[in-house]
Amino acid sequence: MPASVARVVIDSPLPQLDRLLDYRIPDDMAGVRPGVRVRVPLRTGGRIASGYVVDCVDSSDFSGTLAPIEQLVSSAPVLAPEVWRLARAVADRQAGTASDVLRLAIPKRQVRVEKAWLSERAAVGGVGDDPTGAATGPEPRATTPTAGGAGADDSAAPVTDGADVDVPPEGAATADHAELMAAVRAGQRLAVSCTPVVEQTATGEWVGSWALTLAAAAAAVHADGRSALIAVPDHRDLDVLATALAATPAADHVVRLDAAQSGPERYRAFLATLEGRPLVIIGNRSVLYAAAVDPGLIAVWDDGDPLHREPLAPGAHARDVALLRQRQQGAALLFAHHTPSVDTQRLVELRFLRALRSGPDRRARVVVGDGAGDEHRGQRIPPSAWRRARAAIETGPVLLQVARPGYAPGLACGDCGAPARCTVCAGPLQLSSTESTPSCAWCGALATDWHCPHCSGTHIRMSSRGTVRTAEELGRAFPRTRVYVSDGERPLPRLGDAPALVVATRGAEPLVDGGYRAVLLLDGERMLQAESLRIAEDAMRWWSNAAALAAPDGEVVLVGVGGRLAAAFATGAGDRFAAAELADRAELHFPPAVRALTISGDAAPVERAVEALPPLPSGAVLGPMPDIEGMRVIVRFPYGAGDELAAVLKAALIREATARRPAVPGTERARARPKLRVRFDDPDVVA
Repeated sequence: MPASVARVVIDSPLPQLDRLLDYRIPDDMAGVRPGVRVRVPLRTGGRIASGYVVDCVDSSDFSGTLAPIEQLVSSAPVLAPEVWRLARAVADRQAGTASDVLRLAIPKRQVRVEKAWLSERAAVGGVGDDPTGAATGPEPRATTPTAGGAGADDSAAPVTDGADVDVPPEGAATADHAELMAAVRAGQRLAVSCTPVVEQTATGEWVGSWALTLAAAAAAVHADGRSALIAVPDHRDLDVLATALAATPAADHVVRLDAAQSGPERYRAFLATLEGRPLVIIGNRSVLYAAAVDPGLIAVWDDGDPLHREPLAPGAHARDVALLRQRQQGAALLFAHHTPSVDTQRLVELRFLRALRSGPDRRARVVVGDGAGDEHRGQRIPPSAWRRARAAIETGPVLLQVARPGYAPGLACGDCGAPARCTVCAGPLQLSSTESTPSCAWCGALATDWHCPHCSGTHIRMSSRGTVRTAEELGRAFPRTRVYVSDGERPLPRLGDAPALVVATRGAEPLVDGGYRAVLLLDGERMLQAESLRIAEDAMRWWSNAAALAAPDGEVVLVGVGGRLAAAFATGAGDRFAAAELADRAELHFPPAVRALTISGDAAPVERAVEALPPLPSGAVLGPMPDIEGMRVIVRFPYGAGDELAAVLKAALIREATARRPAVPGTERARARPKLRVRFDDPDVVA
């Protein structure tokens, strides 16, 4: 006898609706099954809401009369069971709603694409009355505990307090290709420092060595009949990874889920993940929510990149999503990088991840401190760096990494040196070209009659140079050399090996065939002036990723930076630098040694939420303080307290959302609902 009750998750951000609701399955809706889209009635206001069927059962605990499902939207089971479990776990960890997570996991429906896909699946032979013929996949397998790899239940710890797995705490060991692939196939949990060079695939394409490492790992688990999920920061990384995968035996089984795809393209790729066959699924941060048959690998490239932070509620980082999914499904876990994030280093020191280096060190030679001496202090490109660039340009391309895009993103008073500010909004003034009028970077107002409020001077000079101005200066210094600009506005993904100067902002550096003959890292001192907890860590990552684009016999020059950070970069000791950063933050109780959350909104609900918090260590609660939303409180807490805090604050959100509101005097209209917002791992705090 078919099930008569459907348990449905409503597509709504309201916290009070973040639970499964039971509905009667009408006799004429035999196609209702777990995973399908439905429309269901809500008790209030006669509204109809969208949702997904999570389960079908024979009876309900609800004592009243169940409302029937209003409409079966489609017979395609788009919500896989493992995706629902992951969405529920992520929402619970972040005090969010499962429906917010599912919006990241399931693309907007494309009716024509879905109908065509259903027809194709029916043509190849549907199973029973399931037109997709898609298998639900085997039960999640727990990996056998090994050095650096443990069963699914053991991996709960890094999302809380760490696991006592038998992994040596010393620095990363070097593993050859066979050893690394064996560790992946054994289901181990790994933090892999990839060789910082560019290499050729079997088909002759040039890619970063990191992409070859991830492609080989994915192909290895796919050969075992299992799926792989790989998350990378942006579409440029996706292009490189796709090129590497195209040269592997798994090439015909790669599915790309890309935020840059059109709606139909993305939905078509999403539906392919539901077909019940092992795949290599690659994409941006949301790819970690993709349905995958028996995942054998969950990998994240460069987890320190801020693009892995989800800006939408509930704001889970890709690293944490990967940890939760590995806990639930027991796949190998791989965090790959050129230099580890402090968060990954924490997991290594907890003995949860096994640190490895993928092969021998073949880095380009690194020169540090050029321009730091008194003789050339303040010179953006000191003479020795110019000489290296001139020598390198004879044989191939040279990369110059700069801090800012544009022409002159910063201006100052030519008399007293004070930053030039807009007279309308106090934003920074900038120049878009040598002939342009200074304008505000915030409001766009032209500064046609600017004068300095400090000294009344009227002369403006450039205080910083962007990509365009740098390219202009290089064009004069190298008149017979082609100069390219690559930044967020005009990114260049790839260039050939002909001599050229390439000026790029961090993260926008093009990959070149054979690698750059020289890499000059400029504006390091300016980069380090940013007000950010992670700025030193970010700078190490920016420089390491750019240096990895150099040819093995090329040179990398870090200009104007010295000290511990420069020494760690020059020696490739990113793990030791991350360990020192982690120790400093642990002493100060800063993330990621602890977690942090923010409670913001109107004063009264914020105060009520803070009063509901369980006992915490002294100094854990910072604030309240004025905020754009009214009031804000920061709470620092140990990882082990996360579940309790999330439950308490989720209850506070529900109370505020459902509290009865008094009417505005003299009207029947209710007062506006007080604002309350909770964000775990808020990037404004932890970044």
